[in-house]
Amino acid sequence: MEDPSTLDKQVVNLYGLWRVDKKVIDRLVELIHRVAPIAIRRVGGTIKIMDFCGTHEHSIVWNGIRSLMPEGVELVAGPGCPVCITPAYYVDIAIKFALEGIRVYTYGDAYRLPGSGRPFGDKGRPRSLEEARALGGDVVVVYSFMDAVKHAKRDGKESVFLAVGFETTAPAVAAPLVNGVVPENLTIINVHRLTPPILRYTFERHRNAPIRGVIAPGHVSAVIGAKAWEFVPREYGVPTVVAGFEAHDILLAIFHILAMLAEGRPRLINEYKRVVRWEGNTVAQRYINECCEVTDAAWRGLGFVPQSGLAFRDKYRRYDAMYQYGIKELTPEEWSYDLPPGCRCAEVTLGLAKPTDCPLFMKVCTPGTPYGPCMVSIEGTCSVWARFGGGGLADEIARELGLA
Repeated sequence: MEDPSTLDKQVVNLYGLWRVDKKVIDRLVELIHRVAPIAIRRVGGTIKIMDFCGTHEHSIVWNGIRSLMPEGVELVAGPGCPVCITPAYYVDIAIKFALEGIRVYTYGDAYRLPGSGRPFGDKGRPRSLEEARALGGDVVVVYSFMDAVKHAKRDGKESVFLAVGFETTAPAVAAPLVNGVVPENLTIINVHRLTPPILRYTFERHRNAPIRGVIAPGHVSAVIGAKAWEFVPREYGVPTVVAGFEAHDILLAIFHILAMLAEGRPRLINEYKRVVRWEGNTVAQRYINECCEVTDAAWRGLGFVPQSGLAFRDKYRRYDAMYQYGIKELTPEEWSYDLPPGCRCAEVTLGLAKPTDCPLFMKVCTPGTPYGPCMVSIEGTCSVWARFGGGGLADEIARELGLA
């Protein structure tokens, strides 16, 4: 048994770390409040900073960071939840496979993702893989693509993997394919999407109220490198900081952005150097490039975004479920708006609306009964706000504590 006195020391050390962190947080908030008025005067109005990644939004809401911002500094969530933007078309195909007896493997957060079926409606037509399994469909939730590979090898059953995600999860699918460990009975619905192109798209949609700073995603940048965001300050004149996910990471990123605006010198800063290198993970990049090519791709509620998706190269076509089962790929001409009536997830995804702006939020759309895709994943902005009170609760508490 461990010596209790050792445990006491560990607790004391943890408490000490918290105290240090608290001081760091206090200092960062103080610096933000000092530099913000200068930046606001220079910009000439409210400063809108976009946190791109769903995990950043989670951390911002969880830690009540919005409530610590000075007046005139607004944090808006960006398109960084891959489940939220997966087109309904591919969910419908996965549901069809499952009901036809083909085993469908998927991640836990994509399991409840709605397709195009009517909410609370079509009798006998499942809206998600979860509902398909309830109707007898063959659906297995896995933690990783390699779990699906092991299952498929063991069972030998005709199987499909619904592969959703950004550059972060793409290498986990690409590496087994390139290394030849994927069995012939397992094919893939490839719905991987690329993040820099959607940021360009997002900038175009914010012309009337421009984004003044970007907190670039830490996870994705670990793969594609900090260099991938160099175009943001260069082409758009917008300060950008690659940041980690602790509260002090995000506060430091906000301070850097405001300081750059105050100086009038936008540039790219990599705050997350303990994980992100300038070149990124070149091995992972090689795996992706070996089996996939960049293509125009659909985003849920938004339509086609140029050069924002990955498609299998001919050499790996035998693993493409769409090709193997003779299913047409979605095209710009055939794409149709794929959000349910009244849902504002597209605007939430682009940071043009808050979850609380949606009349369905926490009424018909809740984490237990998601109506739109942004309420499904734990990284979805609506889900984060619903579970942790991003809609003003943190502001109220901060006001009561005299912090805002």
